[in-house]
Amino acid sequence: MPSPFIDIIPENSLFGRLRANAPDVWQSYVDHEFVRKLGNGTLPQECFRHYLIQDYLFLIQFARAYALAVYKADDLAAMRQFSQTVSAILDMEMSLHLDFCKGWGLAESDIVSQPESRATVGYTRYVLEKGHQGDIIDLHVALMPCMVGYAEIANRLMAASDTKLEGNPYRAWIEMYASEDFQNVARAEITLLDALAEKRGGEARIADLTQTFAMASRLEADFWQMGIDLAK
Repeated sequence: MPSPFIDIIPENSLFGRLRANAPDVWQSYVDHEFVRKLGNGTLPQECFRHYLIQDYLFLIQFARAYALAVYKADDLAAMRQFSQTVSAILDMEMSLHLDFCKGWGLAESDIVSQPESRATVGYTRYVLEKGHQGDIIDLHVALMPCMVGYAEIANRLMAASDTKLEGNPYRAWIEMYASEDFQNVARAEITLLDALAEKRGGEARIADLTQTFAMASRLEADFWQMGIDLAK
């Protein structure tokens, strides 16, 4: 029996308001065909393999972006939290990717020797550019659809009636992002954004931040589509 859906994004949080401002874009990301097929176990393994390789290359750049957030942050609490996220990416997410890839005979050296796809380059460089051009709020909003979106996707899959866990080759992926550890990291990101926005005039920037949020979410959907298309 599926679990009830848990929405970890408070409606009155800044992230919740950004999601409400771009509902169609967000929906196209969190309910993408790739995600649905991953949940019911019908996603072709070559699609998932291609996604995993690109996502590993993606996470290398995202770890750098969160390291930039450590530099951009102006208080120790935020610096420590962003630093912990860097560690979560490098130690938890990337380790899971390697575990999957080992099943296909791929070592880390095989993965990092692969070229980045256009979707990988487009998304990661957009986020890094936002970080270099703007302040910590601009960077954080560009980063958050990834982590918070994956947490919501995992919760959606755990609550979906057509999700299949038993015998699903992607069960470990679903359960990792649905885990309490990952969900807590995503919740902490939402709380931190509110704290940062309160100090840096987030209210006056809603329109611009919505554009950043929407673009990052579109690029996430494009990343799923890359997996479906095998970037061909």
